[in-house]
Formats: sequence, structure tokens, C-alpha cells
Amino acid sequence: MKKDILKHKLVPDHTILSETEAKKVVKDLKVHPEQLPKIKVDDPVAKAIEAKPGDILQITRKSHTAGRFVTYRLVLE
Repeated sequence: MKKDILKHKLVPDHTILSETEAKKVVKDLKVHPEQLPKIKVDDPVAKAIEAKPGDILQITRKSHTAGRFVTYRLVLE
């Protein structure tokens, strides 16, 4: 029996950004995509959401102090 890792309480929400959203994030953060933290394409969550190399993921974590914390990762081979 296979479990859906995306529903595990310790796994934050991961979303693949559209090309337009990714460009806006990179512009707003004033960085190049290569400067973002990385995630490997074979990471279990990246595989589960079918992320491809070059995609930028938005990761939203629950935070006791901030309510929610958003970060971004570049998917690598």
C-alpha cells in the first residue's frame, strides 16, 4: 500500500509556478533562478508533483510566529 506523501503532516505545500509566476518571483526577489535554493528532480515531493528541471517550486510552510512562511526552490536534474 502506497501512501500519499503530499498529505503527510510534516510535508509543506509545494506548488509548481507557471512561467509568468516564476519570472515575477525572480524579479521581485531580485535574483537569478540559479541563486534560489535547490531541490533535486528525484526528491520524493518533486516526483509526486511531477516537477521538471528548471521549474520553480513555491513551498508554503505553517509558522507559529509568522502564520505562514513562503520559500522558493529551483528544480535541478
